[in-house]
Amino acid sequence: MDEPLVRAVSVARRYGASVDAMRQATFEVHRRDAVALVGPSGSGKSTLLHLIAGLDRPTSGEIAWPALGPVEVLRPQHVGVAFQGPSLLPPLNVVENVALPLLLAGMPEPDATTLASEMIGRFDLDMVGDKLPEELSGGQAQRANVARALVARPALVLADEPTGQQDRASVQRVLDVVIAIVEQTGAALLVATHDPAVAERLRVRWSVSAGELDTGASLWSR
Repeated sequence: MDEPLVRAVSVARRYGASVDAMRQATFEVHRRDAVALVGPSGSGKSTLLHLIAGLDRPTSGEIAWPALGPVEVLRPQHVGVAFQGPSLLPPLNVVENVALPLLLAGMPEPDATTLASEMIGRFDLDMVGDKLPEELSGGQAQRANVARALVARPALVLADEPTGQQDRASVQRVLDVVIAIVEQTGAALLVATHDPAVAERLRVRWSVSAGELDTGASLWSR
C-alpha cells in the first residue's frame, strides 16, 4: 500500500475544560480516497478537517503527513481547503483570490493568473473574474472558494459544506468538476456535507457524532 497522505492515531481535540470536539480518532487517508464526512451540525466534522489540514493541533494523540512532509509545508501546494464560511480576501478580485495559492507557492504572476482564469472558467465564474467578493452571490463566492482550493492541484483536497449555497443543478456541476480534477491528479478528497446528493457521489462514508469518528467503509456508487 502507498504511504498515507495523513495518519492519525488516537487524535483528540478539546476546547476549554469540557468541550470534546474530537475524541480518539484513528484513521489514514491515501491518494485517490474519496470520503464523505457526514454528521449533524456541531458533531466535529469541521474540527476534523482543520486537524487534517494542519490548521489546528490535537490536544492529544498524533497526526502526521507521511507522504507530504511536516505541517509547515502542507499549504498551499500539498493541501487545498475550501472553508465553510466566507474566506475570500476582500481586497482581491475573484481571479486574484484563486491565483493566491499559486503565488504563495512561488509561481510567476502571469502564469498564476492564467491558471486561475482557467480554473474559474470550469466553475462558470468567467463573467465575475474581475469582481470583488462583496459583489458576488453566495453561490458564486462558494464556487470561487472551491476553485481556489483546487487551483494548485494539491494531493489532498478538503471541503467543508462546499455546495450549501448552490441550487440542485449547480451542486452536481460543482461535484462533476471537483471529482474530475481529483481523479485526474490522483488526489484524495474529503468532503463534510449534510447533503445526501453530495455523499452519494463519493466512494466511502465516515460519520461523526459528538466528536466520535466512525470510519466504517461504507461504499457508495458514483
